[in-house]
Amino acid sequence: MIKVVFDTNVYISALTSHNSKAEEAYLFAIEGKIELYTSVAILTETAKKLREKFLWEDNNITDALKHISKVATVLKPRKHLNILQDAPDNRILECATEANADLIITGDKHLLDLKQYQGISVTTISALLYSLIRDNL
Repeated sequence: MIKVVFDTNVYISALTSHNSKAEEAYLFAIEGKIELYTSVAILTETAKKLREKFLWEDNNITDALKHISKVATVLKPRKHLNILQDAPDNRILECATEANADLIITGDKHLLDLKQYQGISVTTISALLYSLIRDNL
């Protein structure tokens, strides 16, 4: 099974935009069609964005993070990376490295510009969905 790390922006979109591509990708994880990994740092960043940008109540944020934690394997990466300027982007790379992931799914230009990191492909939600749907045909 394919091992995947979602960037914070994927979780945010999945949680705030119903019937979005991000929600569809998250549903693949819920259904066990992909093996999803996350980290405490990614969950913390997700909570921060939901609180600050989307004005979510703390109890709703807690419920969302609990759900993600049931769907994904939560890791505490041992390696601290400083590859990209944006610290949260480095947390994504750390999680993916720790998980020995196949893919990082993101909409973040800085991560996408990498194309791959230590053999881990960096791609979009659309590309993930295309490959999952294609492989299921």
